[in-house]
Amino acid sequence: MAKKRTGRDFDAPLLHPDHPRPVTRRQLLAQGFITGSAFSMGGGFLSLFANPREAMAELSGDLAPLLQSPCQIASNGAGRIPFICFDLAGGASIAGSNVLIGREGGQSDFLTTNGYERQGLPGDMVPGLDDPVSGEPFANFDLGLGFHLDSAFRRGILQSLTPGNEAFINGAVIPARSDNDTGNNPHNPMYGIARAGADGSILTLCGSENSDSGGNSMLPSMLYDPELRPTKVDRPSDVTNLVDTGDLVGILSKEDATAVMESIYRLSEAKMGSVDTQITRDAVIKEMVNCGYLKAADIADRFGGVPINPAEDPEIVGPSGIFTADEFFNAGRDSSEFQKTASIMKLVINGYAGAGCVEMSGYDYHGGRRAEGEVKDERAGRCMGACLEYAARIGVPLMLYVFSDGSLSSNGVIDNTAEGRGKGEWTSDNSSTAGSFFLVYSPGSRPTIVGATPEEQAVHQQIGYMSADGAVQRTATPAANNVPLLVNTVILNYMALHGSVLRDQFDVLFPNNGLGNATLQDSLTAFNPIVNGFIGNPPA
Repeated sequence: MAKKRTGRDFDAPLLHPDHPRPVTRRQLLAQGFITGSAFSMGGGFLSLFANPREAMAELSGDLAPLLQSPCQIASNGAGRIPFICFDLAGGASIAGSNVLIGREGGQSDFLTTNGYERQGLPGDMVPGLDDPVSGEPFANFDLGLGFHLDSAFRRGILQSLTPGNEAFINGAVIPARSDNDTGNNPHNPMYGIARAGADGSILTLCGSENSDSGGNSMLPSMLYDPELRPTKVDRPSDVTNLVDTGDLVGILSKEDATAVMESIYRLSEAKMGSVDTQITRDAVIKEMVNCGYLKAADIADRFGGVPINPAEDPEIVGPSGIFTADEFFNAGRDSSEFQKTASIMKLVINGYAGAGCVEMSGYDYHGGRRAEGEVKDERAGRCMGACLEYAARIGVPLMLYVFSDGSLSSNGVIDNTAEGRGKGEWTSDNSSTAGSFFLVYSPGSRPTIVGATPEEQAVHQQIGYMSADGAVQRTATPAANNVPLLVNTVILNYMALHGSVLRDQFDVLFPNNGLGNATLQDSLTAFNPIVNGFIGNPPA
């Protein structure tokens, strides 16, 4: 007889009988006791400027060159491909039920029925079969990377995408173990992405958690640089506060405000010019003061009439936006996650930050109905899809990386509720079914996988493999059983997207990276370049 259970709020905190009560911030995040909160603040000076400028005004001709030298004020980011990672705290289901992971031949080298059952798929829903209702194969490649047809990630991504934009997306999956249910895994690659050249015109890194990594999981110790600690951003007001142009823009027009700040700069420069510059320290102080005023003029010029607030960007919120106003502001936990994601993607995709991390909590969802995991995974998919869709609307490429601390397995008991969708319930932590994946958007054409034949491409798109019963093969790649090397593999793939000029710097920037010689590194690379060094340059 089936055990009778009462329904529960899927966003309520999780208490498992086989887990201790959470005491650390990371444990609290994983079990949903705390979350990266977000709310939107309306009004303020930016709400006075509803429409973006038709043309970008410029600083006076004699001042514009000073932005680069001596002041080094980056107005348009560093030109590298924007990078966003999703940190699903708690041990999310990635393999099988969401992203397909096969044997040595790639995603279409399917596992056994028992292997897929372990990953939450009943025998009548395994890849290799067709959906009896739609007639479509359960192994779906609409996004380039193979997903299960009924993957909650896939459903969410497609809800956010404008139909047709999926044709410009591709991806790769990396079967790799990590410790279950802990934030101590050094999963976060953002410091390495910054070392590879990603930077923004306002800040280098941003993350939705106030931690060294910007998320739940840690960063590899060898990548740590205190100067790169991510700025915490988890709500629209955090974005506007980064570029506060002050009351001056509220009183004057953007052009007048810029002129005022330019005048202050000139007065300051003239006054400072009369100061004795024989002492080096005094010269440095003069430069800092002058550049401070010049930066204020540049901020007033660039942001005085632009909707930097993601809640005011019509491409993000509104009748034609990625999110409706109702779901962005009034949908409870969904709203919190949508606002957090919108804030990070606004900064990164527009070049204001080089890379960003979106932490989502409560992915320790075993021990209950399958429905809970499906609901949370679809929400995460909506947020992933929002980033990809916004990149398409802005017209820039994007690399999107998804990881979690460990994974879980099913014992085959089926949840036949509407939200459970007839799939296996998650019953326990299981690091052997873990994996990470990344998606790449490229304007105009789908990114291509390395390899001259479909067989070669299949093993580049799946970096590593699983055994027939659905367990990660630990010796398949350096990343398979070593989280820091998984991070290095992701960074290698990010650099390779930029072409040989940046790819060839990998061993220089990351000595002792553990990924072997050039031949082995090539085998760990999924994509052909989509740009040549910088976005805007076609691949060579």
